[in-house]
Order: sequence, then structure tokens, then C-alpha cells
Amino acid sequence: MSIFDIFAKLDAEKKAKAAQPIEWLVVGLGNPGRKYEKTRHNTGFRVMDALCRKHGVSCDRARFQALTGEAVLGGKRVLLVKPQTFMNLSGAAVHEAASFYKIPPERILVIFDDISLPVGTLRIRAKGSAGGQNGVKDIIAQLGSQDFPRIKVGIGGKPHPDYDLADWVLSNIAPDELEAMDDAVDRAVLAVSELIQNGVPAATQKYNGTKISQK
Repeated sequence: MSIFDIFAKLDAEKKAKAAQPIEWLVVGLGNPGRKYEKTRHNTGFRVMDALCRKHGVSCDRARFQALTGEAVLGGKRVLLVKPQTFMNLSGAAVHEAASFYKIPPERILVIFDDISLPVGTLRIRAKGSAGGQNGVKDIIAQLGSQDFPRIKVGIGGKPHPDYDLADWVLSNIAPDELEAMDDAVDRAVLAVSELIQNGVPAATQKYNGTKISQK
């Protein structure tokens, strides 16, 4: 195949991708700014960044009060969304993007941190309440629905009851937790495509818990 054939093929693939409508939103929750990059509360952003690296795409276009990108995951064209409104107002970006592309809640996959799960644990659900996660709470309020799939990544609970919750979620992942967190992020990336292609039950069976399933 000549270099001209290669460029022609890439151009055809680009045009085919552009013709395919956006069918899903994949949203990772976090707080914008370098000071929050390594915090527990930015786990959703960690997963999104890893997802972009795996698929060779960028999530850096400012739209819908968010940084956005596009990818084909599980055979579907997907808008990647990192809200830039700070965690508690995440719903605004999700609502704007969903309204623009006419995406129903059941095709909005939200990835976020969960203090009720040990570090490194994934829990995949088809729908549910906010469970105390303020970003998810705002998404539910903005969409008027809690019927959207989600991937929850465990960040561990407060070390003792009187520890301030805000201080905890805005603390950095500890060095001895990084291996478990990195494994969870890797599994979450795989779970995104699995969920989009084969549904929540398939993703749950493969990736829920704390260990990569044998394939």
C-alpha cells in the first residue's frame, strides 16, 4: 500500500466517523485545576485521562462548560466530557451536552469516586441515587432522572469519624494506595467500552470488584 493509499484510507475513516452521530456521553467527574489533580475527588478525571491515552484521543475542546473530546468506543461514537464547573455543579455541563446531542439518560455514562468503597474497588450500576456524591446529585437534578449508568471507583472512607469529609476527598491518594487505584482506573477504562457495547450486566460481570477478570 502506497503512502497515498494510506492517507486516502485515513481520510475515508475520518469522514465515516464524522458521519456517525454522537450516541453516548461518557462523563468523568472532578475539579478543574492542577491543585486537585492527584486528589481522591478527581478519580473520574483520572479515568477519563487514561481512556484518552488508551484510544489516542484528546479531551481538550472547551464546550458545554466542559473539556470535551470524541472517540469510538464499543462501536459507538462517544462524546467525552470533563465538566469544568467544579464538582458540585457538574450537572450543568452534562445537561447542556445531552440536550445538544439529544442523548437520553440511559446513554450517559458517569464515572466518579465513591467513599463507601475501598480504594481500588469498582462498582458498576445501571442507575441509582447520588449516594452522597454531590456531583452526581447535581446531574440527577439537572437531568430530572437518576436512570443513567455509572462506574463508581472506590477511594476509601474517612480514616476516623470526626475527620472532615471535604478534607478527605480533597486529599491526595496515598503512595501505598496507588497500585490499587491504577488497577481500578485500568479496569474502569475497559469497562467503559464493555458497557457501551454489551450493556451493564456484561460490564458488571467482568469488572466489578477489585481484580481484573481473566479473559
